[in-house]
Amino acid sequence: MAYFHQFDYIFAIAMIFAFLDAFNIGANDVSNSFSSSVSSRSLKYWQAMVLAAIMEFTGALLVGNRVSDTIRKKIIHPDTFNNEPTVLMLAMAMALVGSSIWLSIATTIGLPVSTTHSIVGAVIGVGIATKGADHVIWGWKGFAQIAASWFIAPAIAGCFASLVFLIVKFTVLEIKDVKKGIRNGLYVIPILVFVTFSVLTMLIVWKGSPKLKLNNLSTGTTVGAIFGVGAVATALYMLFVFPVVKRKVYYEDWTIRWYDVFRGPIYWFKSVDSIPPMPEGHQLTIDFYEGRRETDNLNTKSEKEIHEEEKLAVSSDSESEVPQKPKQTTRQYWWTLLKAGPKKWPLLLWLIVSHGFTVDVISAQVNEGGVLGHGVKEMHAKSKFYDNRIEYLFSLLQAITACTMSFAHGANDISNASGPLSTVYLVWSNQKLSATPPLWILAYTGGALVIGIWTFGYKIMGCLGNKMILQSPSRGFAIEFGAAITVVMATQLAIPVSTTQCAVGATVFVGFCNLDFKSVNWRMVSWCYMGWIFTLPIAGLISGLITAVIINAPRIGVVYTPTA
Repeated sequence: MAYFHQFDYIFAIAMIFAFLDAFNIGANDVSNSFSSSVSSRSLKYWQAMVLAAIMEFTGALLVGNRVSDTIRKKIIHPDTFNNEPTVLMLAMAMALVGSSIWLSIATTIGLPVSTTHSIVGAVIGVGIATKGADHVIWGWKGFAQIAASWFIAPAIAGCFASLVFLIVKFTVLEIKDVKKGIRNGLYVIPILVFVTFSVLTMLIVWKGSPKLKLNNLSTGTTVGAIFGVGAVATALYMLFVFPVVKRKVYYEDWTIRWYDVFRGPIYWFKSVDSIPPMPEGHQLTIDFYEGRRETDNLNTKSEKEIHEEEKLAVSSDSESEVPQKPKQTTRQYWWTLLKAGPKKWPLLLWLIVSHGFTVDVISAQVNEGGVLGHGVKEMHAKSKFYDNRIEYLFSLLQAITACTMSFAHGANDISNASGPLSTVYLVWSNQKLSATPPLWILAYTGGALVIGIWTFGYKIMGCLGNKMILQSPSRGFAIEFGAAITVVMATQLAIPVSTTQCAVGATVFVGFCNLDFKSVNWRMVSWCYMGWIFTLPIAGLISGLITAVIINAPRIGVVYTPTA
């Protein structure tokens, strides 16, 4: 295999910035899959991060898209670089540079953006810089379709999510007799299990990779797989989960534990007369709304209140004869460990990786500090708070939809980083662009994505969820289910949509179901739209300008003339 060793530095740059791009995909984009689950307390933050790491990496490695020129062919005419593959190599490397720089900025300031549109904008930028605007596909098959998706995708996801939530709302949540509502929920949940697993199977089959050839299955096999998985999942749910959940929430068996699902069939025959009386003050389920009611004051103080309390604390200690040493911030402590030498570096690495696990995401979401958080408590007061026992019925379904969406995200969106890197690698190693890139590229970018989730996933998650509407398991399930259906439809119609846009659109429409426009944080919605609109041009400008400077830089004896 003949390598272009004179371009080793370009390959090295691509490796570095592909890692950074994948890192930011994990930090910025993965929160869309798990934000609702964490915000509604269906999953703890550390549980969501562990599941996200497993599902994203598995999806990327097992069914990840390894077609190297998918992104390029959607934006730039396929034959543009046929005679100049090394220029393509430079262009894809600079596209990774532009995309990763913008994503780093967006993640740092807590701006939810589309990582797909970031790399698309970067590819447009390098396409214009190297070959001119005429070689970019501006019509419906390219840029125009992406621009339209800013409005179409949120609307479609919102319609599906609100439809699901309204069905659940009027058949289960708003029944005045709680016992009857729980009973209705127990009837509805198995149907939702079947529909959910069928739709999520569609998501995996129709967005399958060429490696497993899932997208080449016959119609009969596809239909059989979709409904077969739904039927099997429903049967397992009815056999193991249903009797345990029914006994816990309907008959109020406070002795039930999570591991009782493994012996679920026993509870189909176990008498309810054996249930001991519930101790006084015992809480049957967790409080899914904890910290978000008007009467709750858990970690929801404004920045001004916190500042006033700090001033009082300082003044009360001023009379003390022993001076108090100011407490180090997290970053100052990390810097201290870094300067301490190699012996402290393993501890530093662990603190960086586990930093996100220690963040209270819900408190960050309901904190009223800043422009985006202003009026969050009043916004939550406009929404209805449903019985925790009914919400408990939807918590498992919500976790399942989050995991499957995360798996699909890892399988597909990892190509935003691995695709351009694969192109660079194939040109550098003097292979045909149609060749299959090595598996290590997916493992490399997938690993970077997981590190991004663990370290900075909380940044975007703290901006979504309860900061946009009041979250609960029933609302979160509807949001994730609506987003999943939209992605399935868009895949079949070959329309590129962003999971960010689908999640935000579904969230807003579910908020509308309160029949009060004030139950949605419109500042947060505007913030998200600003991120979507500015992502494409900014990423394009960064990558395009860098590429233009490199290509047009004066070199002795070399003149590059862009072809028309």
